[in-house]
Amino acid sequence: MTVIGGKLITTDDVDSAVRAFMRTTPPQQRWDVEFSFDWSTADADRLTVGERSAVEFVTIIEDHLPGYFAMYDRYFPVDGSVDLPTFAHNRELYHFSVRWAQEEDTHARVLEQYQIASGMAQPQQLRTALAVEGQKLFDLPYEHAVQFFTYPLVQEKATQIYYQHLRQAVGDPLLRDILTRLSRDEARHFSFFADVVQKYLQRYGDAMADPIRDVIAEFRMPLADTIRGYWRWALRIADVARYDHTEAYEYLIKVINRAVDAKSDKVTELVAFVEACRTLSVR
Repeated sequence: MTVIGGKLITTDDVDSAVRAFMRTTPPQQRWDVEFSFDWSTADADRLTVGERSAVEFVTIIEDHLPGYFAMYDRYFPVDGSVDLPTFAHNRELYHFSVRWAQEEDTHARVLEQYQIASGMAQPQQLRTALAVEGQKLFDLPYEHAVQFFTYPLVQEKATQIYYQHLRQAVGDPLLRDILTRLSRDEARHFSFFADVVQKYLQRYGDAMADPIRDVIAEFRMPLADTIRGYWRWALRIADVARYDHTEAYEYLIKVINRAVDAKSDKVTELVAFVEACRTLSVR
């Protein structure tokens, strides 16, 4: 068991962020794979080759959830390997992470079901393909707790934006409905991580600047280093709908600006660095 280093926000701070997140989706607004869709209407013939490729790509990304979730369990354990205050902090975080994992697993299942119901793939063939990628180790080599919230802040917002772009492009109304629901979930997940990163900045200020900068300096979307031909595939799906994770950087800048009223030189430099990374990508 590896316990992450760096400063932690208080247990009360985590509890506040978790409670705010839980209130974002009342029970009557939740959805599931089995009862929220008419699967008989799924029709891959309405999709272009590029749109099918995009669905295949995001299915693999969403399906990596077990490895992603296990990483948080490793670094924020809820067992006797940590002292009591750390356990209390991690236990509050766990309330979020199990809901997050359940929702992300639903994303993986709904995309898998769409491929099967629409005729894109056969069940066994698809499960095997997903297992090949799912077995690969996923890890983030970070040293500071705040980095494990900064990374998904960017990743969740980038995924939300891509789903919005893809929804506008695809020809199957059922898939558009699915992508709408996925986009809304990712927006909610982003809001949680934004809340937590803001609390880190409010509590520790300059001490958070370098760890956050390091996340952006080395940022890769999940599985970018494990999927064979990832970058070629990412370019192909960008031809279908804009795909650029740096679109999410402006939202990180907004979080920083909200958290810090009077910016120190350190925080000002961090904002300038994130802005430069975003600008370089879109030129």
